[in-house]
Amino acid sequence: MAANIHPSAIVDDGADIGDGTSVWHFAHVCGGARIGAGCSLGQNVFVGNDVRIGDRVKIQNNVSVYDAVTLEDEVFCGPSMVFTNVYNPRAAVVRKDEYRRTLVRRGATLGANATIVCGITVGEYAFIAAGAVVNRDVPAFALMAGVPARRIGWMSRHGERLALPPSGSLETTCPHTGDTYALDGERCTLVPASTFPPSP
Repeated sequence: MAANIHPSAIVDDGADIGDGTSVWHFAHVCGGARIGAGCSLGQNVFVGNDVRIGDRVKIQNNVSVYDAVTLEDEVFCGPSMVFTNVYNPRAAVVRKDEYRRTLVRRGATLGANATIVCGITVGEYAFIAAGAVVNRDVPAFALMAGVPARRIGWMSRHGERLALPPSGSLETTCPHTGDTYALDGERCTLVPASTFPPSP
């Protein structure tokens, strides 16, 4: 199945877009971008040259994915959330050789109007609340909120809040799937690891 490109979208020569991906109204994909299969790029999305996007990623309206950003499979980018790639920008100072790389791991959610300051890694299935400003690495499954963002809890792969404190030693189950999660200090893991969602 070929990609679905809306007539108003601009896809520069050289862009690699996977099967079944939809690029919607007024989006712009630069020529060096690599986008996987089954993705959705909403209205007015911009994707830079040095960007890698995995499979089944959803990027909602008005998001710019700038150079030096990598999104793994099944990442969700909420409406108008923000990426950066220069830590200390000045209009009069060219810093294109100082881009800081940002990595968003599989299954993470970046809420509407959240800001991801460049140079960090957002862990697998982490959940960034709407409007949060993230300026440091985020562990897997962490629920982050506030300005600057702090960890206020943990989320399951299904997107349900887990009955776990921000830190400590405890086990709980996802209220939807029944999967078990263990908290060890400031690290949350799935016990035992299982396949979710089922492979397509």
